[in-house]
Order: sequence, then C-alpha cells, then structure tokens
Amino acid sequence: MLNNRYVPADMALWAGRVDSTDNYDAFRWHQWVREINLNSADTLTFKGKLGFVLIGFCCDEGIRRNQGRIGAANGPNAIRHELANLPCTFTPDVLLFDGGNIICTDGNMEESQATLASAVTIIRKLGFFPLVLGGGHELALGHYHGQQAFMVDNDQTSDIGIVNFDAHFDLRPFTNGSSSGTMFRQIAEEAVNSEQEFRYLCIGIQRYSNTLELFKTADHYGVVYIPAEEVTVKGDWNVIEKLDEFMKSTKHIYLTVCADVFSTAFAPGVSAAQPLGLHPEDVLKYLKHILRSEKVIGFDIAEVSPRFDQDRTTASLAKVLIFSVVNTMCRLKGLAR
Repeated sequence: MLNNRYVPADMALWAGRVDSTDNYDAFRWHQWVREINLNSADTLTFKGKLGFVLIGFCCDEGIRRNQGRIGAANGPNAIRHELANLPCTFTPDVLLFDGGNIICTDGNMEESQATLASAVTIIRKLGFFPLVLGGGHELALGHYHGQQAFMVDNDQTSDIGIVNFDAHFDLRPFTNGSSSGTMFRQIAEEAVNSEQEFRYLCIGIQRYSNTLELFKTADHYGVVYIPAEEVTVKGDWNVIEKLDEFMKSTKHIYLTVCADVFSTAFAPGVSAAQPLGLHPEDVLKYLKHILRSEKVIGFDIAEVSPRFDQDRTTASLAKVLIFSVVNTMCRLKGLAR
C-alpha cells in the first residue's frame, strides 16, 4: 500500500467538450478515462489488449536543489487539462486510467521518488503501461526503480536501456545530496555496484549547458549522446542509426523526455529554458521510431512548469507527445482507428 504521499485521482480535472454521449467515434479522452486507486488495485488484473495509467509526480524539490526555476509541481494537472479534449483515436478495447498523483510538500524528495517507484511497480503488475507526468526530472529515478523492481519480482533480468531527450546529461555528482541533475549518475553508480551494464542514450545535449567534466563523466560511464547541433546538422539518418545500434543492445527501453530539450519557442514553461533546443517534429519522429521497436516499457515527460508557460504552450506540447505515444502503441497492436 502506498503512503500518504499518494493522492488518488481528482476526476473533476477531466472535463471538456462533449459532441456526443453515445457515439464513441465522437468521444474525447475526458469521456473515456477512468479512475484507478492504486491503493485498492491489488485485486485487479487487466486482461484487455492495451491499457495506460497516468500517474503524476507533483514535485520540484529536485529543481530547487539544482538551483532551477521551481514550478513543475503543478505540471501534472496542467498536462491533464490539455489531455482532456484529445480525441479517442483508438478502439474501445484500449483503456485509459488516471492513477492520481505523488506529492512532495515537505522537501523529502527521496521518499516521493520511492513512492513513485512503488506506484510504477503496481501499474506494471496490473498489466498496464505507465505514463508519468512531471514534475521535476528527478522522477526518472523513481520511474526507473519501479520498472526495475517489477522485473525482479517477476524473475526477469533488469536489462533496461534509458533513452532520454534532454539538454542536460543529469550526471552530476550526488555526494552532497541528489537533485534533478543527478538521477542518471545515481543509476550508473547502482549499475557499477551491482556489476551490471549501464545503458544510457541522451539526445539533444547542449554544449553550453553542460560542463567539460560532465562530458568526461558521460564518457567514463559509456553514455551514448547526440548533441542538439548534431541533430540539426547531420539529420535523421544519423540519429536513427545511433538509436538502432543502442536499441539492439538492450531488451527493454525506458523512454523519458525533459521538456527543456525543446526550444523556448515551443516550450517556454520549463525550469531551464533553451533558446536553441530541438524541434518537436524531429523528436516525434524519433519517439515513434523507438516505440516501433516494441521494447518500450514506460514513458514520462518532466519539467513542465505552468508558472513560466505562455498560453499553455508547453503543457500542450506534452499533450501531443503523450498522444503520439498512445496512438503509436495502439497502431502497433492493431487498435487504432
């Protein structure tokens, strides 16, 4: 059972236009999404064709520790507001659930990360695909640990490759405490200590946003990375080739997006704005390519900060990314309309 950092879904957030109350072809997500309380879901077993659970991580303590602009704790509900009016472009066999939020109101980020890990493990045990809404990118540690725990519980090897779309490596040292900039270093150290391979591919790295030491750290841990300028100059084939090579090396893929990978023209509402970030159309192509490998076990988007957003642009971009993930997975299962 999850602790008091878990807050069940507020279904009042799911409201929007109604074109029909009985014609499924006219339905929008707010008419289809259901509530699932992860504290009372142990008796449930999903036997359908495909199901998704949204879980929010309402925390930006990691951003505060990282000296970024706080405000991402309100990101999950802002994203839900945008998701509500999406059309149901999948068959009625596809189920959508809102699993509520993990909160952090006392600065104990580590406990909130652990609660998120437990929530992700529950979602996987139920047979659903987790869609985690952030919140600071420190959510990555909790999401990863949840996936890892599920595999251990099911006698599977913890063979998880991480694909991160991000302007930053998030490989900073954590000797003085963890933050939204340390998660992947923490995972790397855990892998080293357990004599496992650390597989991490980061796309969209900005050279002006990472110190030389961070590049050396990335090389030390064998990180594969594609700088933003390389995406622009060398184009799709270079990225696809590196993605394919990386995906061959791992059985499962955890897919994570930090909203600051995008240019501020598309994502002004982030903790660390990027004037020269990636174009969303490019990221969408790569996301779909990764999903077609059918190795992806979880997806999240982090650091959507309504406090700095303009006309809900960033939350709306998050909506499009989530829609593309869901729609692509439905197509792969023959469940798209």
